[in-house]
Amino acid sequence: MNSMTTAARALDPDVSHAVDVPADLWRLGVDQYHAMVEAGILTTDDPVELLDGYLVAKMPKNPSHTAATYLVRKALERLVPSGWLVHAQEPVTLASSEPEPDVLVVRGEPRHYLDRHPGPRDVALVVEVADASLRKDRGLKKRLYAEAGIALYWVVNLVDRRLETYAEPSGSDYRQKQEYGPDDEVAVVVGGVEVGRVAVRDVLP
Repeated sequence: MNSMTTAARALDPDVSHAVDVPADLWRLGVDQYHAMVEAGILTTDDPVELLDGYLVAKMPKNPSHTAATYLVRKALERLVPSGWLVHAQEPVTLASSEPEPDVLVVRGEPRHYLDRHPGPRDVALVVEVADASLRKDRGLKKRLYAEAGIALYWVVNLVDRRLETYAEPSGSDYRQKQEYGPDDEVAVVVGGVEVGRVAVRDVLP
């Protein structure tokens, strides 16, 4: 795959459609990205995340997005067993990316992550709350999480008021997709074990 194809695939949130981008874009490794953070070149005030080797601007959050993120986090915190944490908008380190999903369930305790962010093996579930970001969350983000082998991925689709679940990662996609409406409940699976169910209406603002 040449550099033009790689760049196009990385930057287009819908991986089924390529876009023309300059072939000489410079890709960052995760270690380089971390070095920029440690040197203060990038700070928490910079609204970017590393996706497939590129610094990508994060979407501004409207009030409904903020409310949904809070509701998802609280719903999961009620169910997640001891030995697991629920994080919100914190990084997860992948091979060539460091996205900051809206909510994620990770193994361990806070002190386990004093010198690193969680990686794919630490993550049971990743959740993205999608409004203006819906295309990217269904495309680029889904591909990155599938390629990393993250077992479960949820998209809280605020546009259609539905919850989309993706399971069984295989290559650059998930084998299983299901959609749930406000009257449905969704199983919460942590470490391969169902720990409870979440009513979709409880995570929609």
